Amino acid sequence: MNKLNATLRTLLSASCLLAAAPFATAHSGSATQTFEGAASWYGPGFHGRQTANGETYDMNSLTAAHPSLPFGTRVRVTNEATDASVVVRINDRGPYAKNRIIDLSKGAADDIGLLSSGVGHVTVEVLASA
Repeated sequence: MNKLNATLRTLLSASCLLAAAPFATAHSGSATQTFEGAASWYGPGFHGRQTANGETYDMNSLTAAHPSLPFGTRVRVTNEATDASVVVRINDRGPYAKNRIIDLSKGAADDIGLLSSGVGHVTVEVLASA
């Protein structure tokens, strides 16, 4: 009986430890840099045109424009008003409007509830490479 109780205590302890561990999500990854500010989105007028890295812009993709992050950098953008987040890849330069830190594709803006307002306060986390 003591052996059974010891085994049950061990299993219970292990399950408590596992329950306390954070679960991985599609947006998991450790941030190497974090900043916050205003984000906007761009779409129809640029759809099909060439981005700064040479790709064809697809307003429905999960991409973004940033003034200095290297092309291909993945960042998690969280809309502070909705607490929704999306991971995007930097493939363009911008935003060119003052006081904005990132320009999202229409698809990314839609994912975090930024379409109707057009501009919103966000947190941007630069994700470590896998």
